[in-house]
Amino acid sequence: MISSINPATDQLLAEFAVHTEQQIDRQLAQAAKAQKSWAQLDVQARRPFLSEVAATLRQQKEALARIITLEMGKPLSEALGEVEKCAWNFDFYAEQGPVFLADQVVASAATDSRIVYDPLGLVLAVMPWNYPFWQVMRAAAPVLIGGNGLVLKHASNVPQCAMALEQVFKDAGLPEGLFCTMMVGASAVPRLIQDDRIAAVTFTGSTPVGRSIASVAGQALKKQVLELGGSDPFIVLADADIEAAAAVGVKARFQNTGQSCISSKRFIVEESVAGRFVDAFVAITQKLVVGDPFAPASTIGSMARRNLRDELHAQVVASVGEGAKLLTGGNPMEGPGAFYQPTVLDHVSPAMTVAREETFGPAAAIIRVKSVDEAITVANGTPFGLGASLWTRDMDRARLLTHQIDCGAVFVNGMVASDPRLPFGGTKQSGYGRELGYLGLHEFTNIKTVWTGPAKT
Repeated sequence: MISSINPATDQLLAEFAVHTEQQIDRQLAQAAKAQKSWAQLDVQARRPFLSEVAATLRQQKEALARIITLEMGKPLSEALGEVEKCAWNFDFYAEQGPVFLADQVVASAATDSRIVYDPLGLVLAVMPWNYPFWQVMRAAAPVLIGGNGLVLKHASNVPQCAMALEQVFKDAGLPEGLFCTMMVGASAVPRLIQDDRIAAVTFTGSTPVGRSIASVAGQALKKQVLELGGSDPFIVLADADIEAAAAVGVKARFQNTGQSCISSKRFIVEESVAGRFVDAFVAITQKLVVGDPFAPASTIGSMARRNLRDELHAQVVASVGEGAKLLTGGNPMEGPGAFYQPTVLDHVSPAMTVAREETFGPAAAIIRVKSVDEAITVANGTPFGLGASLWTRDMDRARLLTHQIDCGAVFVNGMVASDPRLPFGGTKQSGYGRELGYLGLHEFTNIKTVWTGPAKT
């Protein structure tokens, strides 16, 4: 059985039977049939369906947000924002899909030569629990407008979210099976990847699981896009607006209860302004309200599972033992649920646990450095390369430094965030490939050359 448990109360909400091999086969057969018909539609004919998905999300926003909060514990206000962002993404691809998929005419020796973008087929999406709607819909919109179908294997702790997503597509009138949810465990993923009806894989999650998926997909010679772990640096230079950096930094670390690959996790601050930054950062952190995620006053909800909270606490304890200074927080909350105090550790060195490992929860590590060069070296000193924030008033220097930071996105004087209009993805052990923007759409197309003669002499 796959269980849905409220992490804020430890209450069992629902249980779902794991799909049998026969059910999996029927779903894949239906999905493949639906995708073939869908692929025959002109992109202009697909657009209204995506617009209807956006409208359906907005009509059902309150109910859908409640499911998110019940299953993974984020504050309801954040869950509402997540659903709205999904709707925006579908509106964006409904509008821009025809532009992104238009033939690209290229001059050559041919009478006519062009690049065209054909569908690949069914895309398997293996998705995480931390943004249980956004991560799925971020992938689904470009996949669908491109003429593909999507088969979802969602995280096992958010089965109600998975079923709700499938219902959204049904309510929006998309062909039956074009988007389908597989109620299966992790052990079924290799079998799904290897199935001839699956053309490609998109995965968001941990680096170790990403390696496993890449291995299986590579053996099957199937395209993958991997968005993996992160330990994003938040670099504060001496000339930065310290108060603004601290305020944005708290949001960048603690939104979604710190459970995001692109959360800022390592705050790398020049020594000359570190005291001011730390004081402001801690003061704002201490104003965060941990509590019932449905309560309007709560700004920090429950972590998604108790074992995740325990892992975070072990990282904090280890780092304090290694010499980090605990400024606030540092303990699990008493009572039911997986609540953890918003935590700030100062005087962290790059060798300490919270700097070496990804911390997936409400704990910030402050690393003091003596120079800009040291800041960049420390920022690049992990196996991860997802996003980075850089804070400075010197835009000329900022433009130079953005090229020196090894990651998929640098936000200058802002918080790292995904945007449908811009490509999103990482480097190094944070994965490869891109989602969103026109590049994210092209990832799951057959980029085909069409050459028409006779050749010009």
